[in-house]
Amino acid sequence: MSLKDRLVEDMKAAMKAKEEGKVRLSVIRMVRAAIKNTEIDKKIDLSDTQVIEVLAREVKMRRDAMEEFSKAKRPDKVQELEEEVTILMEYLPQQLTEGEIRELAKEIIAETGAQGPKDLGKVMGVISPKTKGRADGKLVNQIVRELLGS
Repeated sequence: MSLKDRLVEDMKAAMKAKEEGKVRLSVIRMVRAAIKNTEIDKKIDLSDTQVIEVLAREVKMRRDAMEEFSKAKRPDKVQELEEEVTILMEYLPQQLTEGEIRELAKEIIAETGAQGPKDLGKVMGVISPKTKGRADGKLVNQIVRELLGS
């Protein structure tokens, strides 16, 4: 079953769950709308890999918003966004741990022969496709910078 089909099935289940499924239903509808908008913009039918990219973008937007709401001292909104992120994470592949990202970064640094901070772009160019949808880009960048000694 494709991710889009799974979203449709989960949306139906959330509708049947009435009150308990309200947050899940709204999150699934928002994601399906984002997927549809991307399909319309690009004039293509998105593959599961592309759907994962849309899901990762939605998670990132919510995490960024959570930061802003915590700065504004709005714990109610932060909690709401945490629930949405939890629901979205169910549709993303298993996330890489910090240790796994560190190991992957070390391998790529060795492969590319990166020497220092000036080679950050070279390393990020190789590691980004391997971690797309499976790790937060900020975390990956932070670990690579740390390993390159910048």
